[in-house]
Amino acid sequence: MPERRPGPLVVLALVCALVLGACGGADEPSGTLTASPVDPPFDVADVSLATTEGGTLSLADPGARLTLVFFGYTNCPDVCPLVMSTIATALTRLEPEDREQVQLVFVTTDPPRDDATTIRRYLDGYDPTAVGLTGDLDDIEALGESVGIFVADAEELASGGYDLGSHGSQVLAVDAGGEAPAFWRQDVSSADLAADIHLLLRS
Repeated sequence: MPERRPGPLVVLALVCALVLGACGGADEPSGTLTASPVDPPFDVADVSLATTEGGTLSLADPGARLTLVFFGYTNCPDVCPLVMSTIATALTRLEPEDREQVQLVFVTTDPPRDDATTIRRYLDGYDPTAVGLTGDLDDIEALGESVGIFVADAEELASGGYDLGSHGSQVLAVDAGGEAPAFWRQDVSSADLAADIHLLLRS
């Protein structure tokens, strides 16, 4: 009696089973974090700053499972718009169950010019749900220092406001306990940022 060989559909099924087994299944998150880890995590300073909605918020108790924090100013000509666009695009890539656990916080490094109305108008162009924070420059510098963000000493201008030399351009991940376990550099892509957010929410 001639030996029966498996048909092409059976062979295909076996190959697919082997591939899925090697990859751990299609439902498991793949890849590793592209973010830079902080070990031990930064302890975020308990500094209360004013929100654009008239309340206060301390990032030591951010109130969300994961908070993305960026220090910048609304008159920034290049880096801030680039990073804010990346963050906003990354948030649109998230599944609804992930998105509802993430908040974006923008901390101004130019409080004399960035009042609540100015910051709110600026953030609405990126993400209307974003939280804007402002306050005394000393408090903002202290907050930045606690998480490794450089906020330049600013020279007051005769025309008003400050001439800002530079500021740290990292995007911080802050967890619900007020610790910052990771950060992204300004050149992170929106795809990598979105993938990292997904992984962090499941860690």
